[in-house]
Amino acid sequence: MAFLEGPGFYLSKRVGRAMTDYKMLEDGDKVAVAVSGGKDSLALLKILKERQSFVPIKYSLIALHIDLGHPRSLAVPLRRYFEKEKIPFHIVKVDILKKTKKKDIDCFWCSWNRRKSLFETAIRLGCRKVALGHHKDDIIETMLLNLFFHGEISAMSPKQELFKGKILLIRPLAHVEESLIKKFAKENKLPVQDCRCPQSLISSRQKMARIISGLKRSCPDVKTNIFRSIQRIKTEYLP
Repeated sequence: MAFLEGPGFYLSKRVGRAMTDYKMLEDGDKVAVAVSGGKDSLALLKILKERQSFVPIKYSLIALHIDLGHPRSLAVPLRRYFEKEKIPFHIVKVDILKKTKKKDIDCFWCSWNRRKSLFETAIRLGCRKVALGHHKDDIIETMLLNLFFHGEISAMSPKQELFKGKILLIRPLAHVEESLIKKFAKENKLPVQDCRCPQSLISSRQKMARIISGLKRSCPDVKTNIFRSIQRIKTEYLP
């Protein structure tokens, strides 16, 4: 059995807990794993592949990469990695400038178009389950983003049904903090590619990460407290 110790052991254990807590997989599932080329999605893909060898639930995987046509495309290095690891894969090329001017492309536009292509491809390939690499930090940051910038209380759900059940999103890294993923990626020499988007360092999500990091110095459990608060809503104290 792989990952008997170190970051891999703890990462796999927390993925297993999320799978159980939210009943993410069933026998015979064909799972499309969205792979961007970053550490989170590559770590998720590797963990799910390794767990196939010892978990009681039998499922198959296919790696999906949406190539948005950036000048330094990740399609070639990812293709090599998938082939090396003997992981079935599908790469979809999307022409981002076909109907949109460069100045009008932002994080929301990019994310929306990537998701659209991802879901359409998953359905076409017969994958009802789509696994995303969002981790515990992402869920916490999203909650704060929605609270601060949209005036609402909502976050990413570890399991979410879309299109009247045609797609079921799962986030197996829901119980995993980003720091553990970084250690795992480094230890396993994953071919991690940095984000090519020039907005990545100035995004609102980065601002939330810095706020949480500052709070952690005086409250070490701040991440877990925020994460748990989503399931501990006291309606009697709401207006």
